[in-house]
Amino acid sequence: MTLEPVHIKEISQLASNIDVSLEDKDESEITTDIFSYLQELKYKGNIVLKSMEKLYRGKVNVEYIAQSSDPFDITYACDSGSTNPIPFDSGFFVDFCHCALASTPTNLDLHMKRTIVAATYNPSETVTIKTTQGWKEFDDGSGRKKIIRIQPGLLNKRIGRMVHDIALYLAESEHINWMLDGLDDNGVLIMDGPVYPKRLMYWLVVESEDIQIQYDPHTKTILQNYIDIMDEHIKKQKPLMGFVKNPEDIQVMQAMKQNGMRGIPWTMDAQFFKNLLSLKNDDADENKYITYTNWFIQPNKFYERMLNTTSPLVEDTLEHKYPADDYSLTFFMVYVPWMDVIFKIESPYGLTKNENIRDMVKRKVLYDISINGIPKALSKADSIAKIRKSEREYIKQQFNTGIDTSYNDIRWSETDV
Repeated sequence: MTLEPVHIKEISQLASNIDVSLEDKDESEITTDIFSYLQELKYKGNIVLKSMEKLYRGKVNVEYIAQSSDPFDITYACDSGSTNPIPFDSGFFVDFCHCALASTPTNLDLHMKRTIVAATYNPSETVTIKTTQGWKEFDDGSGRKKIIRIQPGLLNKRIGRMVHDIALYLAESEHINWMLDGLDDNGVLIMDGPVYPKRLMYWLVVESEDIQIQYDPHTKTILQNYIDIMDEHIKKQKPLMGFVKNPEDIQVMQAMKQNGMRGIPWTMDAQFFKNLLSLKNDDADENKYITYTNWFIQPNKFYERMLNTTSPLVEDTLEHKYPADDYSLTFFMVYVPWMDVIFKIESPYGLTKNENIRDMVKRKVLYDISINGIPKALSKADSIAKIRKSEREYIKQQFNTGIDTSYNDIRWSETDV
């Protein structure tokens, strides 16, 4: 035991003495002021965020929506599990990502299909890493696997993070594209997280001598995969959404502060939207409701600009079937009071410019949250794809070379609860 009752008491007293206050306005006034600007938020003449419809904050009775019907006959969800990046004493890094699709109602044949990617990296060109040419099938064709190598010399920092992102985004995008033709056109696909590989794309537009992942061919493959996924759904007008459980965006808060709005207490956009959608100041029992915003669009971001860029990154590489604007990111926010969490629901503009699709996606999200907290198909996909602790340890034991272990790995290991 690290904290005794006397320590808990003193920490509690410190906590009770921390008084967070706002000098000029209370939070409800600030959120109202900010929200009114979101009809069309600009910075230096460029649109940061724009409402696709009239600004509103909606709420729906949980019991009422739970007793309604699912707007889709079948729901698909994609998720992947990972060993997390494994560093070795030799300077070698590897991460295994295992991707699966799940559905409601359950389709066991679909659940059996798996894609496994082992992404590797070593900075030295003199080190040989055996990779696979193309995909290797297993389990009578139900699974595919491959080993890839990120080109030597491209990573000097954040190596584990970048190895993980390449493994994750390649596994997920390849698996979805592999499965697309077999999915019911009347269904909806839910991706766990954003609809674009945001963490990877960030490093494509930031100049860095230490992270030059844009010059690795696997990055271009990943980007093309995501464009292909969007193209297929836009072509068939088949709904697709990204269910972001932990939104990390800061663009709205940054733009408001850069425009000179003083007294904003939040750093993250999600903090603002949570306050905006909270019913704590209302007389009603907030746990009876789910609250949500209208749909917004973030135009002229790198999602669509990347398609027309002349940089070496994607020149003559990315093929797309629709105008660049169709790949713009659109979203709405949902607050679930009994969980005290906010979710961001994303979809490309090529779908959500259709009002009927916007309405169906919103009803689907509200329905699933009222029933299960998060979409049931997404929970299934997580359970199917997850690589558990014992399995991760077994995988590590297959290597003859020593794992690069620090004291923190021992002190804060997965067995330390």
